[in-house]
Amino acid sequence: MNALKILVLDDEKTYRDELKEFLENEHFDVFTAAKPSEGFKIIDDQEIDILLLDIRLPEMNGLQMLQNVKQKHPDIETIMLTGHGDMDTVIQAMRLGAMEFFTKPFRLIDIKAAIQRTQRYITLNNRYRYISQTHNQIAHEMLENSGTQILGISPAVNAVVNLMSKVAQTDNTSVLITGESGTGKELVARGIHHLSRRSEGYFYAVNCSAIPESLFESEFFGYKKGAFTGAQADKAGWFELANGGTLFLDEVVEMQPQMQAKLLRVLEERRVRRIGAANDTPIDVRIVAATNQNVAQYLREGKFRSDLYYRLNSFEINLPPLRERREDIPCLIDHFVRLLSKQLGKKIKGYDPQIIRMLSNYNFPGNIRELRNMIERAIILCDTDRIEAHNLSSLSPIYTPDAAVAPTPIEQPANTTPTPSPAEPCTDNDMFDLSEIERRAIIRALERTGYKKSDTAALLNITRQALDRRLEKHGIDIK
Repeated sequence: MNALKILVLDDEKTYRDELKEFLENEHFDVFTAAKPSEGFKIIDDQEIDILLLDIRLPEMNGLQMLQNVKQKHPDIETIMLTGHGDMDTVIQAMRLGAMEFFTKPFRLIDIKAAIQRTQRYITLNNRYRYISQTHNQIAHEMLENSGTQILGISPAVNAVVNLMSKVAQTDNTSVLITGESGTGKELVARGIHHLSRRSEGYFYAVNCSAIPESLFESEFFGYKKGAFTGAQADKAGWFELANGGTLFLDEVVEMQPQMQAKLLRVLEERRVRRIGAANDTPIDVRIVAATNQNVAQYLREGKFRSDLYYRLNSFEINLPPLRERREDIPCLIDHFVRLLSKQLGKKIKGYDPQIIRMLSNYNFPGNIRELRNMIERAIILCDTDRIEAHNLSSLSPIYTPDAAVAPTPIEQPANTTPTPSPAEPCTDNDMFDLSEIERRAIIRALERTGYKKSDTAALLNITRQALDRRLEKHGIDIK
């Protein structure tokens, strides 16, 4: 692996020289600058990996420098150095993307440890990008070859795709897809259909909870002309329409008991009879059913027939909620930004990387559907060619006190991006140790969230990984 390139930006020559000598002895490529203009020139000329940045600088303060660097070079990770600071400075720097904080004088061994933690993060981030690019290619091939697109790089998504491809090779195996609302159950059902030999046949989707019992037979089985008042012509039912293809029964456990019995008989006999017909019609249909309900509870309460359940559940695929596969969120954001920008006629060229941090710490009770809606609203609100964090922060329910899972961030205006103000002279009361200030901020956030890491990271507006690094740094142990 190539040596990390580190830029030390500090107006105090003693610190610059000391850090340069120490880090070069640790086999890093080190550059130094005394003011922001010099730093920007180095950043433009070199592929800097880590920036060691002082808060007090000429030309602009360190927070302003950090914001500019993150806007133009979001991949550069920053470690802040300061002789003093207050709680507002710590929180603001966190929001702007600082990885670590050190107060002067610091121990060089602590700086080395922080750089090593940051290096591990950079390595993992680069690996994610490679996997993401590879997955995007695979997703494109799936879209071209099978008509469906399963997005994600997580082991959970890979397991689902593997199950889909295996069951698609069978012919008549019934499949039950379980998972919370918004996890993509119909998408998986369509994927199974398009990957199977039935792909040339019809895929017909039915919402079972929306069918009145009085219309069950006429809709599922069809009828002959004159079979009842209003039957003015022959009509094929859904089983016949899907013959040779796939019939998708969504929310199947919410069918009425009488409807369940009739459906079971058709699945066992593989034939239907239209209302008013004298003979049965053989059917060749694969059944894929889905539900977001607790099937075990429905079975215990007698709301769903166990014999029908076992008939439908020859092969089960469970879709995990988005909160259990957070590593897929960046990939989904990229997809929805591209897709919805085109659909909405907006020329969106990118988005603030802070958005990934914001959304990766939200629990998404509405899952992928909720994420899609958030991105759609943000694109509608966006007035430029780049989605900014405030386009999301004004959206319910992410930043409302009664949000399903995510707490309200600390004192962050909903309609503006953080804009650091010039550093002001500190009074004696402000001269706290910066590391202690950061530790207090984290503990306060942990207390407010009941020591839940994901919610604490969201409250501080940092990633879960960044929170873990800070917990390790400060020796805060959460069991």
